[in-house]
Amino acid sequence: MQAYEFSTVIDDSGIIHVPSQYLQHISSPVKVILLTDDENQNKTNKKFSAIKLKTKGLKFNREIANER
Repeated sequence: MQAYEFSTVIDDSGIIHVPSQYLQHISSPVKVILLTDDENQNKTNKKFSAIKLKTKGLKFNREIANER
């Protein structure tokens, strides 16, 4: 097995474009490993902010909770 490394983007349709200089070396099935840049990964992470709930006077009924 021969390894080639290059950077590329994936189209909206999910197509990965292989640079033409590597196409001549591909004659059998390939293994693809997807890695993302740390910069791009941090942009997609969503952060959740904390919320406060007032639970004073709340009564928990285990039977009603188990029915769901």
